[in-house]
Amino acid sequence: MSDAKPARAPKGATGVLILADGTVIWGRGFGAEGHAVGEVCFNTAMTGYQEVMTDPSYAGQIVTFTFPHIGNVGANIEDIEADTPAAVGCVVRQDVTAPSNFRSLEGFEAWMNRKGRIGLSGVDTRALTRRIRELGAPNAIIAHSASGTFDLDALLAEAKAWPGLEGMDLAKDVTRAVREDWSAGPWHLGQGYAAGEAADGKPHVIAIDYGAKNNILRNLTAAGASVTVVPATASFEEIMALRPDGVFLSNGPGDPAATGEYAVPVIKKLLDANVPLFGICLGHQLLGLAVGAKTTKMHQGHRGANHPVKRLSDGLVEITSMNHGFAVDADTLPANARATHVSLFDGSNCGLELTDKTAFSVQYHPEASPGPQDSFYLFEKFVKGLK
Repeated sequence: MSDAKPARAPKGATGVLILADGTVIWGRGFGAEGHAVGEVCFNTAMTGYQEVMTDPSYAGQIVTFTFPHIGNVGANIEDIEADTPAAVGCVVRQDVTAPSNFRSLEGFEAWMNRKGRIGLSGVDTRALTRRIRELGAPNAIIAHSASGTFDLDALLAEAKAWPGLEGMDLAKDVTRAVREDWSAGPWHLGQGYAAGEAADGKPHVIAIDYGAKNNILRNLTAAGASVTVVPATASFEEIMALRPDGVFLSNGPGDPAATGEYAVPVIKKLLDANVPLFGICLGHQLLGLAVGAKTTKMHQGHRGANHPVKRLSDGLVEITSMNHGFAVDADTLPANARATHVSLFDGSNCGLELTDKTAFSVQYHPEASPGPQDSFYLFEKFVKGLK
């Protein structure tokens, strides 16, 4: 790491990460050439890099993978959570090697290039992660040039000018544009994703897509729901016209307070109409805002597949998958909202339930992808409650 800004990269360097404070981190670029600006975060998951890169919650972020060997299993068309990767780039320790997995259809480097995403290898990711933990998630710019030539002054200026995720509504950038009927179920080895079944007699769940991962929708159908997905900006009237038995509030990127400007009024009306609600991640934060709580920007966020969460009702600990940089402030929850889960890493709120309505939410991702499967029961809790 260096504060110097030479025009020519050191020998062998074809990529660079420049933090907004002027720190320059050299490495070897892979994937697409060019540059992209975002917030640098770190993810501690040992598997599922393709799901991480395509999780819409990572919009506007540059993901530092703490696991050193990223790309070993290549890439395929099944392990994606959205068609277009949301993360703008990634930083890894080791160079991407040739894939070694029977499901691989192409190398991770080729996939990154085809998807227009920039990678940087050869970086001391442990040092970068420690920096994020100590100083917070920085704004930065990642760049890749095969020639090794960069205009560092211009890149630094762009990194400094980027406003950051606080106050930024990104749900509109990743949501579906039109309504969609969803029927696919979970994936099984040798079978792929389960085909849809007839919707007759099943509870009808309207999923509001603030940046929904596909596996969330698959688990809703696996739990017995008939699922219709609507854009993030769908109105209360549009949702009610579909005659929902319940409404799901999805995960997504950006600042919940910014997305809440149009999402919260809809959620308040759904609560007033006594429509059962279930929220995940951004959906959890939006439900909190709708009942009068506040959200805050976290110092480093939670991103990984090994986060212990305590269930307050019985003390059971669930190992969960997380991806969020904002959190509900538990001290601001109203009297009719009780905290249901808490992070054992830092004590932050990880779940809430209303005492006067059928509505609950969790901060973590119970659908995994990647991650543990301790929390699948939440989908069944929601769908069975609709019957």
